[in-house]
Amino acid sequence: MAKICLCLTGKTLARNLEVLEKYRKYIDVAELRVDLLDPDERFLIRRFPEMAGIPVILTIRRDVDGGVFNSGEGSRVHLFSRGLAFAEADRRKNFAYMDLEEDLNVPSLEEAARTFSTRIIRSFHNIRGMESDIAGKIKSLVRAGDELPKVALAPQSIGDVLSIFQAAGETAGMDKILLGMGPFGLCTRILAERLGSYMTYTSAAGEWDSLPAAPGQLDPVQMAEFYRFRTITDATKIFAVTGYPLKVSDSPKIFNTVFALENADAVYLPIPSDNLAAFMSLADIIGLSGVSVTVPYKEEVLHHCAHKAAELEDIGACNTIVRFLHGWLGVNTDTKGFSESLLAFIKERSFKGKKITVIGAGGAARAVLWELHRQKARVLVLNRNPSRARDLAALYRFKWGGLDSQGSELMEKYSQIIVQATSAGMEGHETRDPLELYKFRGNEVVMDLIYRPEMTQFLSRAAAAGCRVINGRNMLLRQAQYQYKEFMGKELPDQILDRVVF
Repeated sequence: MAKICLCLTGKTLARNLEVLEKYRKYIDVAELRVDLLDPDERFLIRRFPEMAGIPVILTIRRDVDGGVFNSGEGSRVHLFSRGLAFAEADRRKNFAYMDLEEDLNVPSLEEAARTFSTRIIRSFHNIRGMESDIAGKIKSLVRAGDELPKVALAPQSIGDVLSIFQAAGETAGMDKILLGMGPFGLCTRILAERLGSYMTYTSAAGEWDSLPAAPGQLDPVQMAEFYRFRTITDATKIFAVTGYPLKVSDSPKIFNTVFALENADAVYLPIPSDNLAAFMSLADIIGLSGVSVTVPYKEEVLHHCAHKAAELEDIGACNTIVRFLHGWLGVNTDTKGFSESLLAFIKERSFKGKKITVIGAGGAARAVLWELHRQKARVLVLNRNPSRARDLAALYRFKWGGLDSQGSELMEKYSQIIVQATSAGMEGHETRDPLELYKFRGNEVVMDLIYRPEMTQFLSRAAAAGCRVINGRNMLLRQAQYQYKEFMGKELPDQILDRVVF
C-alpha cells in the first residue's frame, strides 16, 4: 500500500513537530526539509527522528531542484553526515530515508546511510518539464539493490500525464516513487497506488507559515479523508471530471462526499485535459469507470462514444460517459438538471408557452435548448457568434441573434426567463457580462448556469434591477444525481445528497 508522506517546511524543528502532531493520524512518513530550516536549526537535525516517532526522510533540496539550499555541495554533504551521526541501534533514532539526487556521488555518505539502516532515495526532479524516457530514467537511478528511485516531473499537458502512467506500466513491480507536479499531476499523487508508487507527498498548506513543498501537493486531510487514499486498490472504481482549464468544479466534492457516506469503493478526481483524445487514452490506462465532461468537450466527446442515448443525436452534446464492455456510453444529465432546478425555482411544472432567451451556443446551451424544445417553450438564442446561434436555433425553429443592440431588441419579446449558458463570469473571467447592452426591467427570471462565483456580474446586475435570480448550484446537484445513477447503477437518495456541504 502506498504511503502518505508529509513534507515539513517549517523554519524550526519545534514548529515542524507541531505540524506533524496535527496531521499524525493521516500520515505514514514525514520529510524534514532541512534546506528550509533556519541556519542554527540545521545543526540539531539528528534529534528529529526520535522526536517525530515515525519514519522520517532527510532531505536537503538544492535550489536547482526546487529547494532553497545554495551553500555548496560540501556544506550539504556535511549536513547529511550530521543527520546520520547517531550510532544507536534503535531505528527510531535514525532517519529512515535519505534523499540524494542522482548527481550526488559520495560513497562514504552512502555507506554510512546503510550502516545506520537508512534507505537511500535516489531522486531526479525536473521542475520545468518532462523526460523523453521516463522508464529508463527510473531504472538508471538504482545503483544498489536497496535504493529507492524517485522521479518527479512537471507535466505540461494531459499527454505528459499519459506518459507518466505508461512509464509506470513499463516499470510495474519495481519499487519506485513516481509523480507529476502541478495541476496536471494531481491525479498521479492521488493514484499513487495505481502507479505502483511507493509513496505520495503532501504539505500542510493550511498552516499560516507553510507552503506546498512542491507544486500541486494536497494537504494530508484532503489526501486521506476527502480522496480516501488508503482505500484505493485495483478494485476501486475511479471516476473523474475533465475539461479545460477545469479551474472550477464542485463535482469532486459531491461525489467523494456521497461515496464516503455510502462507504462505496470509489473515488472521483479532477483531471484537467488540454487534449480530449489523450485524455481518453489515459482513461483506458487508469481504468476510469465514468467521466463527467465539461467545457469545452461536451460536443467533441461524442466522437469517442461507441453507444449513445437516443436524445444525444438531437442534443449534439454529452456531459456524462460510462464505460461498458464494448466502449463508452454517452448520456446527457444537464437536460433534466436544468429543467428540474429552474422549474422548482419558478414553482411551475413546465416551460410550455414561456418566452425564454438563452445566451450561448456551446454544449451547455445545447442541453438547455433541447429541453426547452421538448417542453414547447418559445425561445430566442443569442450568441457572440451569430452564425452559431443561427445554426443551433435552426434545429428547433427558434429565433436567433447576436449579443448586440439588435439582439437586445429581440429580447423584448423573449424575456420572461433569461438563461446564461456560457463561461462568461466564471472564476478567472469574473468581469465579463455577456449581456451588457440589455437593461433589465426587474420582472425577468434570470438563471446563470455558473455556480462559482455564486453571483456573477451578470446575475448581480439582474438582482440589482429587481429580478429573481438563480445560479447553477442546484442544477449541478440535480444533474449529479442522474450521473450517479449512470455511474453506480442505482438511485442517489435526496437525504444523502442533502448532506453535501460546500
